[in-house]
Amino acid sequence: MLQKLLVIIGTRPEAIKLAPVVAAIERSSWAQCEVVLTGQHKELIEPLVAQFGLRVNHNLQAMQENQTLAGVTARILQGLDHLLESIQPAAVIGQGDTASVLAASMASFFRHIPFAHVEAGLRTGNIHLPFPEELNRVLTSRMTRWHFAPTLTAQHNLIKEGYAAQDIWVTGNTVIDALHMMLNSSKSAGAAQVKTPAREGREFVLITAHRRENLGEPMREICRAIAALALEHPKLDFIYPVHPNPAVRQVVNQALAGLSNVLLVEPCDYPVFCQLMSHARLILSDSGGVQEEAPALGKPVLVLREQTERPEAVERGCNQLVGTQFERIVSAANELLTNSDKYQQMATAGSPYGDGQASAKILDVLQATLCKT
Repeated sequence: MLQKLLVIIGTRPEAIKLAPVVAAIERSSWAQCEVVLTGQHKELIEPLVAQFGLRVNHNLQAMQENQTLAGVTARILQGLDHLLESIQPAAVIGQGDTASVLAASMASFFRHIPFAHVEAGLRTGNIHLPFPEELNRVLTSRMTRWHFAPTLTAQHNLIKEGYAAQDIWVTGNTVIDALHMMLNSSKSAGAAQVKTPAREGREFVLITAHRRENLGEPMREICRAIAALALEHPKLDFIYPVHPNPAVRQVVNQALAGLSNVLLVEPCDYPVFCQLMSHARLILSDSGGVQEEAPALGKPVLVLREQTERPEAVERGCNQLVGTQFERIVSAANELLTNSDKYQQMATAGSPYGDGQASAKILDVLQATLCKT
């Protein structure tokens, strides 16, 4: 009898990082997958559903205009509770640190259904940074049966908090699986079919910045730094896919819209974004996923955050934590754009996030537990 596994997807990063897990389940001979969309990031997730060939079974449509964190979490929790009652899966799988994963782990706990946490054990040690993600993942760990840690550091974080070593597996990060899937798919489809906003013959810096804790003055500082770098390096383009959040767009447009070598574009489909990462000279980002993906491509990242729950890449030297202050961003970027030795040191540091086989390792663990005779 096939074991039914419920995979919960809320945000764009969750769709990317869980798509390889869904694919692994569908290739298996022992399990069947049902995919649940919570309805967050609707306009950003729909293209990913098509690009990864995800078959969606349920959509909670939890998103509401001007929603609060409490409101969306409550709607997801209630919607999942009804689904779990009717489906009774063998296990529930969630990823990361969003409202979706918190609600999924809680709904599973209430229904006595074991929960698998993909990308478990990330910590900054500051409950307010990132907000509310740090709290979400700390609480999710308390309700998790299988902790799938992407790195040894994440495993050590969980052990330090008192979780049993036999309940933690170091798998690597599924985002590397997704990156390989997408780049291989783009390669087989032909590069001409993947159109990027990059201008022919011009090198570029890729930028993503939208995190909640960077809204307001930190975002203005980031944009001021980008403007200064664009003026100082006129032969370089600065490509910035701008998040749809009005609080991001207003600041970005006001600060950067008039600069000829700053290309403000709509959020890119994942195949396009993978191509942009693979061809960028340098990446400036506050994204967790980019911190993981870029080192696998040999691309240095300046992390636009004061703290990171992904210290492995900083310790290895492929990422550099620069925060959101104008002077630090400009100084660090200028060094990498002008010092070839420093650049090569970061570009060749390697990736601490695995070999692209995380999804297979996760499925092996679940099979060993759920298919015991």
